[in-house]
Amino acid sequence: MKILKYILLLLLILIIGLSIYVAVQPNSFEVTRSRTINAPQSVVYDNVIDFKNWESWSAWVEAKPDIIITLGEKTKGIGGTFQWNDDNDIGNMTTTDTKPNTTITQEMQFGEFPKSDVTWKFEPNEDGSTEVTWTISGKDLPFGFKMFSAFTGGMEKQIGPDYERGLEKLDSVIQAEMKVYSIKVEGITQHSGGYYLYNTTSCKFGDFKKNMTTMLPKVGAYAITHNITMAGPPFVLYHKWDEENDAVIFSCAVPTNSKIVSDDPDILTGKLESFRTVKTVLKGNYSNLKEAWETTMTYIADNNLEMVDGGSMLETYITDPMYELNPSKWITEIYIEIK
Repeated sequence: MKILKYILLLLLILIIGLSIYVAVQPNSFEVTRSRTINAPQSVVYDNVIDFKNWESWSAWVEAKPDIIITLGEKTKGIGGTFQWNDDNDIGNMTTTDTKPNTTITQEMQFGEFPKSDVTWKFEPNEDGSTEVTWTISGKDLPFGFKMFSAFTGGMEKQIGPDYERGLEKLDSVIQAEMKVYSIKVEGITQHSGGYYLYNTTSCKFGDFKKNMTTMLPKVGAYAITHNITMAGPPFVLYHKWDEENDAVIFSCAVPTNSKIVSDDPDILTGKLESFRTVKTVLKGNYSNLKEAWETTMTYIADNNLEMVDGGSMLETYITDPMYELNPSKWITEIYIEIK
């Protein structure tokens, strides 16, 4: 009997000790992880703000692919929700506030545990990348929650590695998405032509991008400062394309509604007559333009079409990359004049 009493006494002391240990644990917690993602601020924000994207980079889904994700009627922006069910352990997340491209505030409820606050911060870096900070915090924690945290190594151990993995996967998902592109030959159509302002140069292929990105803004700036209405998106008109001799002659142009008499000797006025053309649409980064041109040339050859010697060859930039920073959404149209 004495041994039993001693055992009961030790158990009582142990229970009291554990209770005291749990009771003195912090009444709040905060776990934060950061990562530099090589993508523009708006691109990263656009992914995170929509819950329909979360499954692709969630560390919890990766670890437990059988987890059931249920999206709410609204997934993007304030009021967006989603729910998960992990062997009847149910949780949900709701977006409660946001400052576009800068911050996202969310509320997470997991089982019977108290609600936690989740915040995201997106800070642009000078090199075009984004510093992403993901934080979860809670306060006024009940005894049961503190016990769970104490015996599972604390919230840092429980959540920190998953946040790190989630940010790592988010980075890889965004990198892959920005590289997505498509090329579609739309076939034979008629280009309407029209007047345009332009400047012209010749250079090696390696210098094309540098020259084009300098010349095109100058033409656009001339139109703006002279209150000239642009009749459409800017384009490049190729006059000579000689890969064998590493030479290209081209004009950077903006279309106008009428003939403009320029007062700048570097800015000229031209006119395209309406012409029959094969049209190709590239959706994606400009780095895929070479493939788009090759695809168009192959289409012309396969369909026994004949290009016009010295005819018009255009690259029209439908999307302004200054406003749309995600390369996968850039749209470029290619026109090659045919007989």
